[in-house]
Amino acid sequence: MVVITRPLMLHPSPTLKSSLLFAKLPLSLSSFSSFPSNCSSRRRRFPTTLRLCSNSDSVPESSSSTGESGPSIVSDLLGYLNESWTQFHATAEAKRKLIAAGFHLLDENEEWDLKPGGHYFFTRNMSCLVAFSVGEKYSIGKGFHVIAAHTDSPCLKLKPNSASSRSSYLMVSVQTYGAGLWHTWFDRDLSVAGRVIVRSTSDTYLHKLVKVKRPLLRIPTLAIHLDRTVNQDGFKPNLENHLLPLLSMKLEETSLQSKEKTSACPSKAAHHPLLMQVLSEELDCDIDDIVNFELNVCDTQPSCLGGGTNEFIFSGRLDNLASSYCALRALIDSSKSPGDLKDEHAVRMIALFDNEEVGSGSVQGAGAPTMFQAIRRIVSGLANNNVGEGSFERTIRQSFLVSADMAHGVHPNYMDKHEELHRPELQKGLVIKHNANQRYATSGITSFLFREVGKIHNLPTQEFVVRNDMGCGSTIGPILASGVGIRTVDCGIPQLSMHSIREICGKEDIDIAYKHFKAFYQTFSSIDKKLTVDF
Repeated sequence: MVVITRPLMLHPSPTLKSSLLFAKLPLSLSSFSSFPSNCSSRRRRFPTTLRLCSNSDSVPESSSSTGESGPSIVSDLLGYLNESWTQFHATAEAKRKLIAAGFHLLDENEEWDLKPGGHYFFTRNMSCLVAFSVGEKYSIGKGFHVIAAHTDSPCLKLKPNSASSRSSYLMVSVQTYGAGLWHTWFDRDLSVAGRVIVRSTSDTYLHKLVKVKRPLLRIPTLAIHLDRTVNQDGFKPNLENHLLPLLSMKLEETSLQSKEKTSACPSKAAHHPLLMQVLSEELDCDIDDIVNFELNVCDTQPSCLGGGTNEFIFSGRLDNLASSYCALRALIDSSKSPGDLKDEHAVRMIALFDNEEVGSGSVQGAGAPTMFQAIRRIVSGLANNNVGEGSFERTIRQSFLVSADMAHGVHPNYMDKHEELHRPELQKGLVIKHNANQRYATSGITSFLFREVGKIHNLPTQEFVVRNDMGCGSTIGPILASGVGIRTVDCGIPQLSMHSIREICGKEDIDIAYKHFKAFYQTFSSIDKKLTVDF
């Protein structure tokens, strides 16, 4: 194992409000809201000070791998990752960016007033989001061009009754969510974030997001002196007994009485009073006003650039917030100028779902008919009571879905885990995923069309199939494709350390993915009409 020392400023004191890490982060809980290297002809010079943190500098324009000039979105992605500790925060941050870009918030419970050339979005459960821009030349039966991703990542979640006590310690009981590499969660500076239901003064209830930015929890490993064979036998923690985060030492019963009221509040009985106090201070409310919450355990280390030339992104939750952000930016940037939708006959859409890591079977997951209900409503709303025979079905047949989820880049220490002719590399572009047993929804037709988008814009693509002697993962592509019969391609940004608390991807791949998604919106209509299959 290579030991990498980190600058002290990666873990500043929480009292340094003007620190490098948090100087540009919004202070209000209600708002959700790099490096060129100098070269000479003889030798390469590297910056003497590594600018690792996302808020320290902007990333310069980079076009070496994409064939196109333009500003990099990497710095903005890092900011998005640092805001989006949970699926709720990721959705809220996407909502903020859409509103800033002129998109109109819709209510699923109300009638929609839609017009060609308009920009709209809605959220569900504040962890799922659908946004779309309508082409000015849209007509009934024309297709939807959709990029779908997911907002959730493997993590630990607090149990409904989380208060646990062992020896002289206060512990927090957690559930494992998804297929995480749980050994990577040990000895990390952790905290909590998520959503809280708060009682207001008018006896109504508010939905608030909370993020405790300081290190609050830690899961300590056992000293090697007490586990002498761990390096030979492997680290095999019991996920029920050994994965409880440490919150504090036990406190005297009277130590918190000055700050809490006597109450029959069930959340007080279920969770440590100290934890409730921390949440109440973050939310600026009384402990008794917190009636329920959904909290994730989160790593406090910021997302940043790394590597010898800052070519990597080191971060949690790259799977799949990197795809979500590239799709979000592509939709916004392909629709923001007055002429962007002038000649567009289709509807451009993104759909960001929750619960992919556990199978998508929820009201906010891809297994729910959220996206297709939205498409049906959009078709109906734009028809002006002139809905013809099979309007929705014709729309689906002309639509195309890009299922964007992170891909397995080849690991240099485990190259035999990849089929030898399908070893995606970092910094080489989007990976098109294939599986004959339909674990991915890609077909020869859909892969050709998506690859053609990249070819026209000089954007590289790669191919991936899993070895025949290994199991294959899956994503939301087959769920959505089979749900209503929409043409689908599964693709992703290559990464290492997938499902670790700290993942890695290539900086250039972010810009390539963004440009490929943007090109998909801008050119797919013209490409699609050149191919005839079923007529």
